[in-house]
Amino acid sequence: MSELSYVPVLPVRPHAVEAYGWLPPTDQRDIRPLWNLPPRPGVAASALTATFRKELGSVSHVQRRRSAWIDAPFADETQVAALADLLDEHCTFGTLQPVTGPDRPSFQQTASLETAARSGRGIGIRVRVTGEWEAETAEAVRSLLTCAEPAVSADLLLDMGGVLADRADAGKEALRALDALVPLTPWRSVSVLSGGFPKVTAEMLDHGMHEEPRWDWAVWHEIGRSSRAYVPLLSYGDYGTQPADAIARVPRPDQTGGPDWGFLRYTTEHAFVMTKVLHRGNEKIAFNRAAARDLVRLTDFRGPQASAAESWLRDCAHGEGSPGGFEKWLSVGNVQHLAYLAHTMRRH
Repeated sequence: MSELSYVPVLPVRPHAVEAYGWLPPTDQRDIRPLWNLPPRPGVAASALTATFRKELGSVSHVQRRRSAWIDAPFADETQVAALADLLDEHCTFGTLQPVTGPDRPSFQQTASLETAARSGRGIGIRVRVTGEWEAETAEAVRSLLTCAEPAVSADLLLDMGGVLADRADAGKEALRALDALVPLTPWRSVSVLSGGFPKVTAEMLDHGMHEEPRWDWAVWHEIGRSSRAYVPLLSYGDYGTQPADAIARVPRPDQTGGPDWGFLRYTTEHAFVMTKVLHRGNEKIAFNRAAARDLVRLTDFRGPQASAAESWLRDCAHGEGSPGGFEKWLSVGNVQHLAYLAHTMRRH
């Protein structure tokens, strides 16, 4: 197995694409994203190709110098058919690598394996464990691997989904899964993915800044403390600064309005820190700059040299530039998190 530094699970949405593009080459070098095309329910077959072409184009552009996985976990048979040629194009002539899994329909598995064989870039096998590990999953993965061409390299993406306070056994379940899956084949890489960012409510932010423990990071350390021989070869991955189920949200490009408030995010060693900002109203600018100042004053604030996100927060706090909106707040939150994790994993 080869080592990766950090594997973020990102939606193919403008804020996430922008965030990755903000990173300097030194950080991009140590990050290999797992990009997820969003659900497209009800989109006419005639419009699917144009929609997918635009989304894949945006990812291919920011990944033009670095490899990444591309997944369509919500695609039905019609959508997989519309994607097949586009994925071939972007995987064969670009830097993207297809993904499938034991829970996917057979037509999706076949299409992904065929793309992997033609592209020569390998296949990502994404195994979801959102509760207790089920032993029969290992046999399903074994069967899937036997369908791949012998020359196709495989990466294991163990996806634990959301890992919050209510999943105290997530570390044990991850180890059970790894114990069963790692011996199946000479994996090119093995990554453990989980989402520790909470669903944020207005009540959480009513009294100023709110800190939420990074439960997924604690699980990663639990795995690291085990005596398994494969542990040094594992890579860490997470869902950034959004809940794990955010990748399943249906894009609504024509949506107007929205809530009156949002929040800024900041990642520290053990917690996610959040503070409320306003989307509209006469007090918006002053309120939002005060919120940025709260983050800049944190003992754990890493300073403007850390990433473009810290620079933006400093400028906002000092009255420079725009106080942002929903997309910008998401981008800034992801940039600081991606950069911080890249630096953290390099040190380890």
